[in-house]
Amino acid sequence: MHPRLNFAEASPEGLKAMRTFESYVRNCGLETSLIELVKTRASQINGCAYCIHMHTSDARAEGESEERLYLLSAWRESPLYTDRERAALAWTEALTRLAETGAPDEDYRAIEDAFTEKERVDLTYLIGAINVWNRLAVGMRAIHPVATASAAAE
Repeated sequence: MHPRLNFAEASPEGLKAMRTFESYVRNCGLETSLIELVKTRASQINGCAYCIHMHTSDARAEGESEERLYLLSAWRESPLYTDRERAALAWTEALTRLAETGAPDEDYRAIEDAFTEKERVDLTYLIGAINVWNRLAVGMRAIHPVATASAAAE
């Protein structure tokens, strides 16, 4: 796999705007653990290795367990996630797969029960932001950092 181009160098003003948006999302008041779960789940759906690598690393650094990260793609079948996290993950999947789901009322009702109005909007900003990052990284073929040599590289 080879990068197509460096989007940061090609559009520094666009990157600056994304970083401003990201700064808001990071500091909006949602729990860091929830932010990282949402970012990781959307990145799994979108097949973004760069972002999966980044957000699982960030989640671990913030104390997230390996078990919850391993089971995230099967969160519906695991008791390890809170009702608030489940609502956020369902909303993440609904908005990340928007063309397929149409953002179902059932998923909205779940976030309505678990989040304030501001938090619902901020959660939606968060989901939108990670989906833009995923599209940049996947579309431009960004390569995640590699700490160890892999069999594929040999």
